[in-house]
Amino acid sequence: MDTLPDRDNELEDNFPELLSGGGYSITSPKDVTYNCIGWAADDKRWWWPDPLYQNYWPAEVPRVPTPEAFIMAYELIGYGVCQNSDFEEEYEKIAIYVKKSTGEVTHASRQLDCSSWTSKCGVHHDISHELNGLNSEAYSSPGIFMKRLKS
Repeated sequence: MDTLPDRDNELEDNFPELLSGGGYSITSPKDVTYNCIGWAADDKRWWWPDPLYQNYWPAEVPRVPTPEAFIMAYELIGYGVCQNSDFEEEYEKIAIYVKKSTGEVTHASRQLDCSSWTSKCGVHHDISHELNGLNSEAYSSPGIFMKRLKS
């Protein structure tokens, strides 16, 4: 198995907050077969509500990048909206990032423990990071939190 790099300069350029606080760790090789939305759902498919049906999206959910559609998609796999990102041992939590200027969903992260989250940034590596490490103009910041009981 190839050794993972310690840094990803392109990610750092796009998400300078990754370098503050606890930093980040690369946890997998680059992979183009899945994205952050699928990764947050613990599914290695590329989830996106594209109108041309090129990506996986639950059939029961409108194919629009609105917070409501993403909430519906995650509800289908057992998540429910919750009030905050506080770590709760018995729950898995996700954070959905919503761009303030457009109201569209841009990213999702999954909580690992009381201080770290995991994300897949486009075709880049999976990383572990602090919740606000991906705050940026591109992603904005976490706007919705959801949780489900751990299995």
